[in-house]
Amino acid sequence: MRYLVSCLLLLFVCVTPLQAKTLLVVGDSLSAAYGMPQSDGWVSLLEQELKQRDSHRRVINASISGETSSGGLSRLPRLLQDYRPDLVLLELGANDGLRGTPLNILEQNLRQMIELSQAADARVLLIGIRLPPNYGPQYTERFYQIYPQLAEEFGLPLVPFLLESVATDLRLMQRDGLHPNRDAQPILLQTVWKQLGPLLEKEGF
Repeated sequence: MRYLVSCLLLLFVCVTPLQAKTLLVVGDSLSAAYGMPQSDGWVSLLEQELKQRDSHRRVINASISGETSSGGLSRLPRLLQDYRPDLVLLELGANDGLRGTPLNILEQNLRQMIELSQAADARVLLIGIRLPPNYGPQYTERFYQIYPQLAEEFGLPLVPFLLESVATDLRLMQRDGLHPNRDAQPILLQTVWKQLGPLLEKEGF
């Protein structure tokens, strides 16, 4: 009888699917596929890539066009509660910069989002952004440095600039000069994957 019970338990373990690992993307229009079908955006391409590699991962895209770090901070507790992510991809700040938000507020909001995510047992991948040069070198450089400083402080993997290899190529940008077009989305995914791929492998996500 004891042998039978052991066999049944072993069978149950073998047929029970692995718990899906959840990746939560909290971003703005750059991650919300602004100006195109959402299925063409880099986050959807990431989901497709992960499904091809491993069916036990899901991607929740909580990005909203126009989102600021303040808006993301206000939404994050509910997102963490609802989805219990294993990994949070944090891509916010561009709209703060375009609105001239004081940099200490941006830094504080991002710091709190990192702390909230870590308190919920989620790892964080921080995704940085640069502002157009017309905002002045002092502001734009201080803005850009927020991301590596926070990454160093919290020991986070960092994508230094989401639009690297895209922002200066007019063929890959929409007419507004701020948003990448459909052709740019696979490049954005490659940029994120440089940090995300090793993280997924290392942490077993």
